[in-house]
Amino acid sequence: MTPTTGSGSSLTVQWRKSSYSNGSGGECVEVAAVEQAVLVRDSKRPGGPLIALQPRAWSAFLADME
Repeated sequence: MTPTTGSGSSLTVQWRKSSYSNGSGGECVEVAAVEQAVLVRDSKRPGGPLIALQPRAWSAFLADME
């Protein structure tokens, strides 16, 4: 799935893989920051579904993980 803008045009997205990824095919996520959201997807399914979170929700999630 390619993220799109409200007008339907594609976004250029720079995905970052979790620093906990060891490259052996384990469970990993990738994140990307776009204008008004943080996108999260399964690194094993880059063309699959993704979750779009408000930046404040992503920050709260990260704070809860500490």
